[in-house]
Amino acid sequence: MQTQMARATRVSRVLQVMLEGVAGATLFGMMLLTTADVSGRYFFNSPILGAVELTQLMLAALVFLSLPVVCWRQEHVSVDLLDAIFPARLIWIREVIVNLIVTAALWVMAQRVWALAERAFSWGDVTEFLRIPYGYLIGLIALMLALSALLTLIRAIFYLLEGFNVIEQGGPLSKGEPHD
Repeated sequence: MQTQMARATRVSRVLQVMLEGVAGATLFGMMLLTTADVSGRYFFNSPILGAVELTQLMLAALVFLSLPVVCWRQEHVSVDLLDAIFPARLIWIREVIVNLIVTAALWVMAQRVWALAERAFSWGDVTEFLRIPYGYLIGLIALMLALSALLTLIRAIFYLLEGFNVIEQGGPLSKGEPHD
């Protein structure tokens, strides 16, 4: 079991580094594009054509490329209203339920967005100025939603296994760390 956990940890690290790298490169590209556009506009009276469209597309890609990493690390915004209700020994049940609900919501969104991507391709939807097909970006969003759903499901399984003392993954259930 330990080697499988080590392998899963390595795979998750590689996936995180890849997604963070692409998201970071996208953010860096947005920065360069915005700087060049503003410089061109104010110093040379010649802005970069289509810079607004490219920035919008890159921003959407940045948000959804980051979503799987946020879901896996559980760094999303959370409200601790249920902490006072659940006894510490039953937190794992709450975590399993919450992660399963989030998984279902992400999966439904992924399916709906994938349908929108197919429709965008079939209708030939493109951006107004640069004529970039929207379908690619919408497809990327659907894939990232599906990946986020899968990672959240895996996180729910880890909580379930940890609740039955099969594994110890750390986090809110681990011994020695107080739960706020």
